[in-house]
Parts: sequence; C-alpha cells; structure tokens
Amino acid sequence: MNKANFEDLQIFQLAEKLADMIWDIVINCNSFEKDTIGKQFTRAVDSIGANIAEGNGRYNLQDNLRFIKIARGSLYETKYWLKRADIRKLLVNEQLDNIEAIINELSPKLNAYLKYLDMTIKKQNK
Repeated sequence: MNKANFEDLQIFQLAEKLADMIWDIVINCNSFEKDTIGKQFTRAVDSIGANIAEGNGRYNLQDNLRFIKIARGSLYETKYWLKRADIRKLLVNEQLDNIEAIINELSPKLNAYLKYLDMTIKKQNK
C-alpha cells in the first residue's frame, strides 16, 4: 500500500465525512453547548481521521497499527458523545440517523483495516 495515498482509504474518507457532519452541528450550538459537549465531541471525531493519517505516515506497520487502534478508540468516544448529544436534545432525528449510518459503515471497515495490518505484520515476521 502506498503510504502517500492515505487520503484514498475509505476509512479516512468516512472519518472526514463524519467529522464534517459533527462540526456542522457543533458550530450551530450555543456557547454553553459548545464549551461542554461540543469541544469534546469535535476533538473525539477529529481524532479518528488524524490518527489514521498519522499512523499511515509512521515508519513501520506496527506504528500504523497502534494509531489505527487509537482511531478506533476515538470512534468509540465519538459514539459516547453522540449519545450524550442525543439525550441532551442537541440533534434532530435526521442528524442522528445520518451520523449513525456513517459510524455503522466506518466501524467494521476500521476493524477490517486493523486485521489487515495485523495479518501483514504477522506475515512479515515469519
């Protein structure tokens, strides 16, 4: 895989789409909502794509794998903040449905990429 083309990875594209969707919601929140849930939500979702990019730019596959695991953790944190935003009535149903659809597409693809990297590392170590 060409490391320079991380932007071509579906997981990166989905992470960017998800981050943009969250940003569009948070930017329209009032100052209290932005200061509490908004900043945390944005940091979590932005971290997904940032870690995919950083991992891909690392020297070896083990580092890449570690950053993809961090990206997965950030995805789970994003799910947490999505639930909080929904409970606190910061989302309309359409927004929630659209965000959940991206998360439900991204999550298994991210796990598959983790497995791919892990298998590749194991093959190299034989």
